[in-house]
Amino acid sequence: MSIEMKLEVVVVPVADVDRSKRFYANLGWRLDADLIKGPAFRIVQFTPPGSSCSIHFGIGVTNATPGSLHGTYLVVSDVNAAREVLISRGANVSEVFHRGVGEASQDGRDPEGKSYVSFATFSDPDGNSWLLQEIRQRLPGRMDTGVTTFPSAKALADALRNVAAAHGEHEKATGQRDENWPDWYAQYLVSTYSGQ
Repeated sequence: MSIEMKLEVVVVPVADVDRSKRFYANLGWRLDADLIKGPAFRIVQFTPPGSSCSIHFGIGVTNATPGSLHGTYLVVSDVNAAREVLISRGANVSEVFHRGVGEASQDGRDPEGKSYVSFATFSDPDGNSWLLQEIRQRLPGRMDTGVTTFPSAKALADALRNVAAAHGEHEKATGQRDENWPDWYAQYLVSTYSGQ
């Protein structure tokens, strides 16, 4: 028997709650809660755009040393664009780099545009570090085909353009107009973007 276990929250250890609240708000992350119960407990929750997992920080939330969270992944569809947005919002983001598994880092985005290998990093004021990872297409089995999502309207529009081109080739191959094109589009989107 399998039980769903969805990662919901990552606790971020911080020294100054208000400073951290300003930092994450400036990044454009959604403020979900700021709950205070006396001087010994405060919990702040933010959610990055497009994420189903949030972060918590505050007072009485964790005993971890402020700044001790490292290398937490934030998946983006375009690492260069994400870097520029974060810089414009005040984050000090590294240059983009790429590396294969077990390989040394090289400057710039992967020249072939492969998913999973292009990165940039930034830290919050306490030194908690985040790793931007570019993923444009998931590996097979890495995405629930019943929950295919796109990070933006532009990403969905690009995906639809790709499907339209593929469907045109499908109709050429069959030699006839496909009356069930909506079903074909839907299956192609789900299969392609779930890595199947």
